[in-house]
Amino acid sequence: MKKIVSLALLLSLVFSVTACGQTVQTKTDAAGNMETSKAAERAQESEEAAPTESAATDTEEETTVKAEFDFETKTVMLGSGYEMPINGLGTYSLHGDECINAVKSALNSGVRLIDTASAYGNEEELGQAIREAIDEGIIQREDIFVITKIYPGSEMENPDLSIQACLDRLNIGYVDMMLLHHPDDNDVKAYKAMEQFVADGKIRSIGLSNWYVEELTEFLPQVDTVPALVQNEIHPYYQENDVIPFIRDLGIVVQGWYPLGGRGHTAELLGDPVISEIAKAHDVSSAQVILRWNLQKGVVVIPGSSNPDHIRENTELYHFSLTEEEMEQINNLDRGEKHDWY
Repeated sequence: MKKIVSLALLLSLVFSVTACGQTVQTKTDAAGNMETSKAAERAQESEEAAPTESAATDTEEETTVKAEFDFETKTVMLGSGYEMPINGLGTYSLHGDECINAVKSALNSGVRLIDTASAYGNEEELGQAIREAIDEGIIQREDIFVITKIYPGSEMENPDLSIQACLDRLNIGYVDMMLLHHPDDNDVKAYKAMEQFVADGKIRSIGLSNWYVEELTEFLPQVDTVPALVQNEIHPYYQENDVIPFIRDLGIVVQGWYPLGGRGHTAELLGDPVISEIAKAHDVSSAQVILRWNLQKGVVVIPGSSNPDHIRENTELYHFSLTEEEMEQINNLDRGEKHDWY
């Protein structure tokens, strides 16, 4: 599933993605007013200031530069022109009051990136938590970045209805990022529907979840907008060391779900002797070591938790860094061991 395409095919793909990256996108501010995205503004300014063929080539090359993390602001600039936090909260399996309390706890701890999906069945609770936090003065809407996803099958078969249903359930005005949850027979159709919602100002950025080299190679030439994000399972036992560079070289940000190993595997991963020893050396937890390892590899992290102490601990990732030797020690733990089916 992750075979590396030939050099010729890769160069062809990068060219097509670069061309796609010239698409002008719009966004809305908190009041719903339309404004041109930063990426579009930069593209327009470059075009006006660079009439020569050489300068135009430089502009095209710039659109495929890897997005680098800013560890001071704790954000990354997406290809869509929006800043996204590089650590957040995953909400899979959180429901009811537990979900509401976890999201509000995260927001109180400074988390500004929240990930959900239609399939999680908790968009309404998540939206309620955000609205309550806004009413209580904890945040403003523009302070946070919310990701949701639509699922294969009937949702991608009827994408306009499915996308609007996500917006209605969240009820927070606009969605910062919408992803296709998995590849599907109707994924191109669904992606084009998301592109239209971006044009209408209801979604700011779009991307994919559980797409790998082969899937991306086939999919990208069929759409007009380069995905701002690809979200895949990534942890020390399943590192995707061939996939991450491929995605980043296309100027797409990588985000890892299950960063701590996922259901039934977290205890083993946190107790791994290599990770435990590194954690001891830095006087931090094993979870913090793993999350920091992801960040230093250029992978955004969205660990899930309902425990306020764990949620806060998972944000404290910027007062230490791993050495090259420590990074390599964790890299050597890769087993190619996937902990979920997709």
